[in-house]
Amino acid sequence: MSVLNTFSLEGKIALVTGGAGLYGRQIVEALAEAGAKTFIASRGIEALEAVAQKLRDRGYDVTAMHLDLSLDASIEKVHADIIKQCGTCDILVNNAVTRSAHDGWAHDLDAYDISLHVNASALFKITYLFAQNMKAQKSGSIINISSMMGIVGVEMDNYLGTDMMPDPSPIYFFEKGGMINFTRWAASVLGPENVRVNCLSPGGYEAGQPAPFIAKYSARTQLGRMANDTDLKGAIIFLASDASAYITGTNIPVDGGYTAK
Repeated sequence: MSVLNTFSLEGKIALVTGGAGLYGRQIVEALAEAGAKTFIASRGIEALEAVAQKLRDRGYDVTAMHLDLSLDASIEKVHADIIKQCGTCDILVNNAVTRSAHDGWAHDLDAYDISLHVNASALFKITYLFAQNMKAQKSGSIINISSMMGIVGVEMDNYLGTDMMPDPSPIYFFEKGGMINFTRWAASVLGPENVRVNCLSPGGYEAGQPAPFIAKYSARTQLGRMANDTDLKGAIIFLASDASAYITGTNIPVDGGYTAK
């Protein structure tokens, strides 16, 4: 087989949680362009349907589904519906995230638990369910979308001269760092069944932030810029496809060199 053919996802079934956000849209687009029948799922079904329709208009097979990661029954239904319709799922991209308790450190336990319920507990459950099907077919790729903020501490100098991050919260840094080590754990237990689990840690996406922040953040990277609307696509296809058949348990920063500087 030609090495270029190993990047093809023709005949593969993929699920992306989330899918309408800045990084989610390019993840979905990349999987569809590579040939996968792609499902996208979150609570914001109208936004997902708009993404799906744009890709269907281009000839790709993309379906939006409702998913509430705070509810066991909703996770179980999405899993059951995909398996009933397609028989399996070859690629799971855990991309969805909730933003509870992100406004500072002073929260009670319930506020933190709302975030952890979705960003940690639901991650464990949905990965487990789809991993059972992957184990049965002795193949599959699970990709967790973390963040460069799961690798480093907060750099307050980036926010000088703006009203961004006036009171930083630990929750996102905690959850994204935990996702990276969950990736290693899941790769350990699923590897014997030829199910690979990897993580991508994107850097900041330029999306109309204040000019001082963009300048400071960009200077902090080795490439001198923030991410754009295509920067994650190649890494997603690499990890989803047979091109990375001997790679598991790894975390790849897609951050323009921010965490290497």
